[in-house]
Amino acid sequence: MTWTDKKTVEETRISKLTLPASHWKILTHHGIFQGCIDHNQIHQTILRSRLYFHLPSLSSHIRTFLNTSTTYTPSPSVSQKSPYVTLAALAPHLLRRFRPLSKLPHHFATLAPKDRLSLISRHLTTTSHVPLNTPFSIERDSSPSDDLDWSPISKDARSVPTQRQQTRSFSTVEESSLQKESPEQPKPTMSSQPPHPTLLIPGPIEFDDEVLQSMSHYSQSHVSAPFVNTFGEVLSMLRKLFLTENPASQPFVISGSGTLGWDMVAANLVEPGDDVLVLHTGYFADSFADCFETYGIKATQLKAPIGDRPQQDEVEKALKEKAYKMITITHTDTSTGVLSEIKSLASLIHRVSPETLVVVDGVCSVGCEELRFDDWDLDCVITASQKAIGCPAGLSIVMASGRAIERFKARKSPPGSYFGSWKNWLPIMQNYEAKKPSYFATPSPQLIHALHTSLTQILSKPLEDRFRIHKETSEKIKKAVTDLGLKQLASKPENQANGMTAIYLPEGMTPPDVLPTLMKKGVVFAGGLHKEIAAKYVRFGHMGVSVTDPKRDDIDKALKALREGLEEVGYKVPS
Repeated sequence: MTWTDKKTVEETRISKLTLPASHWKILTHHGIFQGCIDHNQIHQTILRSRLYFHLPSLSSHIRTFLNTSTTYTPSPSVSQKSPYVTLAALAPHLLRRFRPLSKLPHHFATLAPKDRLSLISRHLTTTSHVPLNTPFSIERDSSPSDDLDWSPISKDARSVPTQRQQTRSFSTVEESSLQKESPEQPKPTMSSQPPHPTLLIPGPIEFDDEVLQSMSHYSQSHVSAPFVNTFGEVLSMLRKLFLTENPASQPFVISGSGTLGWDMVAANLVEPGDDVLVLHTGYFADSFADCFETYGIKATQLKAPIGDRPQQDEVEKALKEKAYKMITITHTDTSTGVLSEIKSLASLIHRVSPETLVVVDGVCSVGCEELRFDDWDLDCVITASQKAIGCPAGLSIVMASGRAIERFKARKSPPGSYFGSWKNWLPIMQNYEAKKPSYFATPSPQLIHALHTSLTQILSKPLEDRFRIHKETSEKIKKAVTDLGLKQLASKPENQANGMTAIYLPEGMTPPDVLPTLMKKGVVFAGGLHKEIAAKYVRFGHMGVSVTDPKRDDIDKALKALREGLEEVGYKVPS
C-alpha cells in the first residue's frame, strides 16, 4: 500500500504532512514514498535519502519536520541559523527545482526507489550548511551549483529502453547495472594517458588513470562543504595508511614538496640551540642537517659508508654521549636505496634516551615499506604525495604523535617558520578532519581529490599485501640485476629498499651512456644523486601502480630494456 492510497493514518499525526495535491505530485511521481504505509516510514525515508535543498545564500535541511508546522520564508542573511522546515515548506522549492515528469529519462521508471532518491538528491546539496570554524577571521561562503546539465531524450530513443542518449547521468546507479541492460555497450574507461615512456625513477612515479582523472575535478571552493568533506576523509585515511588509531596523533597535508616536511620538523619540534642526531645513509641526511642549521639547530650526523647504515651500537653510544632532543632516520634514502630498520632503532632510542623524539623521513617509503606509527612508537613521519602514495607532486604529508604535539605546544620560542608553523596549521587540520571549513592558506582542491582517490585505492586492500607485493617485486629486480653481473650500492640484503634499486654501472660507463638508450626503449631511469659517486650509477624506482597493478608490464619491460640497453652500449651480459 502506497502513501497516496493510505487513508487510515491518524489525522492528528498526518496534518503536518498534508500538502496540496500539486505539491505532492512531484514527490509521488518520483516514487519517493512508494511502499510507505505510515508517517514514520515517510519520515525515515526522507531522512535516509538526505533530501536537502538549497536556497539562495542559505542551506537548510529536514530533520524534525514532524515537530514543527510553521512555513519558512528564507532570509538572505548568511549568518541566520538554518531553521527546520516542514515538508509543506519544502515542496514549493522542489517543484521549482525539479523538471516535469514528462522530461524524465525513459529508464527512470525502471529504477529502484533508492535510485530514484539518488536522482532527486543530486539536485540538492548533500550536506547541511556548517559555519566556518577557524582561528582566522574570514567572510567566505560557498554553495553548490544550482542544477545539473541535461539533454532531453528524443522520441526515437524512448522506444529503445537500453540505449542511453544522455551525455550526463541522472542517477548514481553503477555503470555495471546499466551494462546488464545493454551488454553491447563498451565498458567505461578512465582518462586516457597519451603514449609516454614508462617513468621508473624513485618519484614521481607512474600514476593510475583514475588518480589523474581526479586531477581534472572542476574548480571548487576550499571552504565548501563538499571539499571539506573530501579533505576530512583524506586525513582520516592517512591515519589508516600510517597505522595509527591514537586520537592524539595528528595528520597534516599542506601544499608543498616533501622538503617542506623538514622545515615543519625543524621549525616546530626543536628550538634554536637544541641538539639533534641525524643518522646518515645518503644525500638526504646531508640536506636534512642543512635544514636544521638554517633554523639555528645543532645537527650532528652519524655517518655510514656509502651503501650501508649506522649500526645500532654506534647509535646507542652517540645517545649516551649527549642529550639529543631529536633523532632523525631516513627510512629509504632515495640517493642510495639504503633501507633503515625503523622498528628496532625506535625501540633502542626509547630505551636509551626516552626524551628524544623519533622522526622518520619516509618520503620514499610510506606506501611501499612496512611502517607502523603506533606499534613502533614513532613521534613524527614526513612523506610526500608523488612517490609510493601515487599522487602527483605538490603535497607535503606529516603524521605527528601526541607527544610531538605536546612538545610543540611547550616550546619557549615561536616557530621559526610562518607558512610551516603548526600554530597556524594545527587548528586547520583539526577542523578539516572534523568536517568544519577552515582557512589559513589555500590548499589545492585538485591535488586533494587526487590524493583521496589514491588513498582509497591503496586502502581497498590489506596493507600487508601491498608491502608483500613490493618486497617480492624488489627481490625479482635485484636478482635480475645480479644476473646481469651488476652490483648495488646497498650490497647487504638487509639494507636494500623495496621501492627502488640503486645500480652501479659497468666500469667505465656513465649514466649519459645508458639513460638515452633506455629512453628510446620507452623506459626512464634516474641518474646518480650521491655527490661522491653520482657518475657511477643509476636508480630504478619500482613502487606504486607499476608494481601493484597486474595489468601493467612496467617491471618486465624495464628489465628487458636494461639488458638490451647495456648490450647496445658495449656491455657483455654474462651468459
